[in-house]
Amino acid sequence: MASSSFAVFAAQASCWLLLLSHSVSGWSDAGATWYGPRIGGGSDGGACGYQRDVESPPFSAMITAGGPSLYKNGKGCGACYQVRCSSNAACSGRPVTVVVTDQCPGGPCLAEATHFDLSGKAFGALAKPGQADNLRNVGNIKVQYNRVPCHWRGVAFRVDAGSNPNYLAVLIEYESGDGDLQAVELQQRGGRWVPMQQSWGAVWKYQAGSTLQAPMSIRLTSSSGRKLVATNVIPSGWQAGKTYRSIHK
Repeated sequence: MASSSFAVFAAQASCWLLLLSHSVSGWSDAGATWYGPRIGGGSDGGACGYQRDVESPPFSAMITAGGPSLYKNGKGCGACYQVRCSSNAACSGRPVTVVVTDQCPGGPCLAEATHFDLSGKAFGALAKPGQADNLRNVGNIKVQYNRVPCHWRGVAFRVDAGSNPNYLAVLIEYESGDGDLQAVELQQRGGRWVPMQQSWGAVWKYQAGSTLQAPMSIRLTSSSGRKLVATNVIPSGWQAGKTYRSIHK
């Protein structure tokens, strides 16, 4: 994950995902199912809070709901994995990359130590050309998975509609490197770093008790301990419902 200087933008343009070619772990065994439309992005948004972003670039419906070991009570949101299958004649054996955007709370997701409930599109992408529907018809397969780093061209902070001058909640998307979040901190203008609390999924909140002093910076810590600082990313005059981005120079 990059931690070099950032330029701050309030923009709505899409960021694009670049996946680094090397892995951060070895291949391991897991189970996989699929949910939602056959060529869609699973449910409408999912338990991470990304909403309709899961259908659009850079996610592009190549997403997965995770069992407990992947979703991690929401702290696994945004992590990237390669998944491949060879257990069925329709499997291509070629890995595809998916992002955790949802939770799979029951059924086979609890029966196995690691389980991917893939979008219909991602599940079909595991198949040989012309075999996607045949593989989806199988429904439940054995796969191998590999954690990989994500490389995004910036971090997005969508200010929750319930935010007000004394309370800030943000949905955090597109964190480079590990992709997931272990801790989030906020720094008001002229202040010190204070911890934010995970509200749910990839939404983190801070109750100030007094008027928040903008511009505000946000510091992200991933599961490996890597830190990223988005300096002054929440500007003066910030508004609930808007998205603010910190973009690599």
